[in-house]
Amino acid sequence: MEDHVSYFNIQGVFEARPLVYRHLKPTPLLSHPLLDAYLGTCTLVKHENHNPTGSFKIRGGLNYMARLSPEQRQAGVVTATRGNHGQSVALAARINGVKAVIVVPHGNNPEKNAAMKAYGAELIEHGRDYDEARELVEEMQDERGMLYVHSANAPHLVHGVGTYTLEILQDLPKPDYIFVPLGGGSGTASVLTVVRAIAPKTKVVGVQAEQAPAIYQSWKKGEMVTTDSADTIADGLATRVPFEMTFEVIRRHVDDIVTISEEEIKEAIRQYLRTTHNLAEGAAAAPLAAAYKLRSKLRHKSVVLIHSGANIDSALLREILAEAA
Repeated sequence: MEDHVSYFNIQGVFEARPLVYRHLKPTPLLSHPLLDAYLGTCTLVKHENHNPTGSFKIRGGLNYMARLSPEQRQAGVVTATRGNHGQSVALAARINGVKAVIVVPHGNNPEKNAAMKAYGAELIEHGRDYDEARELVEEMQDERGMLYVHSANAPHLVHGVGTYTLEILQDLPKPDYIFVPLGGGSGTASVLTVVRAIAPKTKVVGVQAEQAPAIYQSWKKGEMVTTDSADTIADGLATRVPFEMTFEVIRRHVDDIVTISEEEIKEAIRQYLRTTHNLAEGAAAAPLAAAYKLRSKLRHKSVVLIHSGANIDSALLREILAEAA
């Protein structure tokens, strides 16, 4: 495998900050006493759900779009998504006057689809999952002459996302653990890029769904493994194929990867509502589910949970809450 590790670096994250902060403010890192009681340790939540688009992804989109050449702006961009990456691309494209075409799989979260359209993107539905949607995008980039914005194999995206970890370490210079959702790997790779440069003793734990374990299996095997399905309620974790750039960083530097069940994801969504009054989509709830699973190991440790987004389908949320009732 070609060595992509050098594509992500702390300098790129520092350079992304002024471009991201043209449009965003730092998100809060908050303590929630009921959450501490639930986990049995001191916990801080990085609330990326407080961003425009309700997700961390907008940081990467803003950094990426700000760096396009005049020719690339004129050609426009195309991407595949389950929603949060697409909203990031759509909003950042609108801010920068760039046409965006976004491909989503059939049956995608209708509220995320509506948000992408509201930001001005052209929306196309194709395929049974994210990876089949992505395959169409790879064909379309040549047919339409547009720039393909990959959701993970894009250094400017990862560097933009890395700004949230800089914010964490400004508020809490040496956390013992950071738990981060792990789907395509842009979030985890960005955390690792910053932490390994600034707080190397901090342990980074990626969290995947048991029903979408491509990166977990690849990490265990030491090479990229593709799964047959990614059937999880957590849109942001639903990938069948690892991506070279982010996987190589994860393979070399992540301290652990934890997999969680669908029921554990649902319970974490309910607990976020109960203990913090914040809505969490499945991927955002995953770090809480993993921390609860490892809670005996985390006692007397400082723990940061990345709350990556709040864009949960309202019908799914009703179902999850009704199950508890």
